Amino acid sequence: MSQSWLPPDGATRTSGVITVSAGMFKGGEFRCPAADALKARGYHTADPVPRRRERLEHFALGPFMAACDARSRPSGSPLRTRTAPPHDGLRTWSDHGVKAYEAAFPADPERPLSEVPEPWTYRYRPSGPDPRNAQEYRFTVWGRCLASADGAYRELRLPVHRLNRDVPPDGFTAAVALVLAEGTPGPPPEHVRIVEFALLDGRTRELFAGSREQALARYREHGPDALARVLDGREYRPGSACCGCPYLSVCPALRAAPGLLGIEAPDRPRRTWSVTNGRNYRACPARDHMRRLHLPAADSVEREVTAERGRALHAYLADRHAHGSPRPCTVEIPEDWVPDGFDLPDHERTLGALLLRRHAAVCPLRCVGDGTDVRTEPRVVRHDTAADVVVIAAPDLLYRDAGSWVWRETKTSATDRRSHRSLLEIYPQLALAVVLISRGDLGGAPSRARVELEVLRPGGADLEIIDPFASANRTAAEGVLRAMVADWHGDDHYAAVPGRSCERCEVARWCSASPATEAAA
Repeated sequence: MSQSWLPPDGATRTSGVITVSAGMFKGGEFRCPAADALKARGYHTADPVPRRRERLEHFALGPFMAACDARSRPSGSPLRTRTAPPHDGLRTWSDHGVKAYEAAFPADPERPLSEVPEPWTYRYRPSGPDPRNAQEYRFTVWGRCLASADGAYRELRLPVHRLNRDVPPDGFTAAVALVLAEGTPGPPPEHVRIVEFALLDGRTRELFAGSREQALARYREHGPDALARVLDGREYRPGSACCGCPYLSVCPALRAAPGLLGIEAPDRPRRTWSVTNGRNYRACPARDHMRRLHLPAADSVEREVTAERGRALHAYLADRHAHGSPRPCTVEIPEDWVPDGFDLPDHERTLGALLLRRHAAVCPLRCVGDGTDVRTEPRVVRHDTAADVVVIAAPDLLYRDAGSWVWRETKTSATDRRSHRSLLEIYPQLALAVVLISRGDLGGAPSRARVELEVLRPGGADLEIIDPFASANRTAAEGVLRAMVADWHGDDHYAAVPGRSCERCEVARWCSASPATEAAA
């Protein structure tokens, strides 16, 4: 018999209405299944401390939707307003998106469509006792909602930044089709259509088009199981979703780490932070903000060949370390070693194979007993309650050596030249690892706990070992973190800092301060 769904201590149900937004059916690694289930079921917590809001808009599609409303809202309908102004980069991106939308959906005089005053909502009241004690179920959708004048045709246009290779799950499309077929206000339609459109380039992708009966059939086939997965979600998935989560104070999975970053500021908005964020902010505050908004990045920079080779090697090693019994890697590297999704020129494939052979001499699986001693690219998330920052890290590998956890980072280099700078400054993720281990946040025995840096070079592999319990190392590591976090934590505006880094900025296209943007203007 399966275990019944239970809320965490401190969460109380305040409504008999179960409300499921379409986005919950999408799932994905950046959503928390338990939080979605709690929100849908109408649970709340008693949080006596109001949190300060961000001064800038942090919902990347918000200004786009507001601009579309202002251009095409029906007479008498309320205007969608945003309470916070957008960053300069977000404003540029939103203006671009509006133009792409208008080009993708020109007016069709033979089949005129109008925006509806209110998005459709599907409502269902159980006729008898409900296993979840719901008095009513509601499904909602979000996007551009349009209909014909007589209501016989409905269309939902779903804005996305760019079209992914993978289409949304069947359960998502089925739930949205149900809302379009049966939702109110308005009379039931005869035909419905669901289409994604990309703000980046105006491309569209049809997810469903058919009669009302076909839409209902699609839900009957895929919807009930998908709904059960949403409402019965039990996995707490700490990560970026924690920032705005109303259940953070009662979450049994998010571990508190007060003082981790070495700053205190209880009156600041809750935020997330990673070493990648820190690097981006140090290069340019605007760059970090736009990356956090997931504005489309330039592939020529994002997938530059050296970075792509490094990611391909990491993917290969992660797959090799994660599957089967933990056997140490060998110098036998297959000719087609490059994982799916990576495209490397021949010389980079050859160099990558050489670097992977160098890894065999320092493979950490030589130290482990069985598969339970290995964590490949785990997500390490801690809530620094003093700073109210959710810190997110993803070590290349955590492995257990005689009961002690070891944090291993792996880097690649095309040369045998070595830097004389501090490793903690060159690789701040090592500084975070030192502080976490020295505080005992990873658990395990401290006797052999350590931080390791593996650098794969054509001439061999360097393995640097850092003792996190040495006072000099911990002091240096704490200084590195404070230096990366202090200015960012107090920044509300993320002003651009034009300079040499603009040449290699993935989001320079959206920044009006970038020399490249000015030249194109």
